[in-house]
Amino acid sequence: MESAQIRNMADLEDRHWWFRERRHLIGRAIRGLTPGRALDIGAGAGGNTRVVEAAGWQATALEYSDEGVALAKERGLDVVQGDARDIPFPDDHFGLVVAYDVLEHIEEDERVVEEIARVAGPGAKVLIAVPADPRLWSAHDEAVGHVRRYTRATLVGLFDSPRFTIDDVRSWNVLLRPVVALRRRSVEDNDLTALSPVVNAGLSAIIRAERHLPVRSRSGVSLLLEATVR
Repeated sequence: MESAQIRNMADLEDRHWWFRERRHLIGRAIRGLTPGRALDIGAGAGGNTRVVEAAGWQATALEYSDEGVALAKERGLDVVQGDARDIPFPDDHFGLVVAYDVLEHIEEDERVVEEIARVAGPGAKVLIAVPADPRLWSAHDEAVGHVRRYTRATLVGLFDSPRFTIDDVRSWNVLLRPVVALRRRSVEDNDLTALSPVVNAGLSAIIRAERHLPVRSRSGVSLLLEATVR
């Protein structure tokens, strides 16, 4: 992802409905876990890292880009510059690994999963989010540096390993999928842009409603996977 895109997302993430709900998902997934060392892969400016840190974890942001590293440092986070295909930490080091919207940026996504398996210790929780459904491919994906969108089968296949127990796979951003599909037919760039407070509040209310509705098996804009390291 280009530096300008990283800076744009950093400017948006504190208030934009999409980023805020993702942070809620992470917070909910780690609720009740005993804090230890955590790694946030592809952390960008560290919005998700801060959620993990606030829950009591010793959180490290791993970020590839110079811009992302600088932004994370500006926010006072423990950040290490490195490649997710060659994570600069020892085996069995972390009790939690988060990789939200990372795998789709890397051709060798299987190598990233192998590295997660290596650095996450037995019993560690792994949280993954990726863009769903190749049919939704658009100029947005190209603008933010995606190389693929996933199906359930392709995502599960990455974690079909003796090292992982897959605890959950579900769709996210289901209710707004038709809106996203329509918008991306007409937008020729990253569609994560600043919104009016009224629109942002309305979209926030819709995405929060998914917390209580049985839509996890339907087609969404993203896929979420939770796994435990054996």
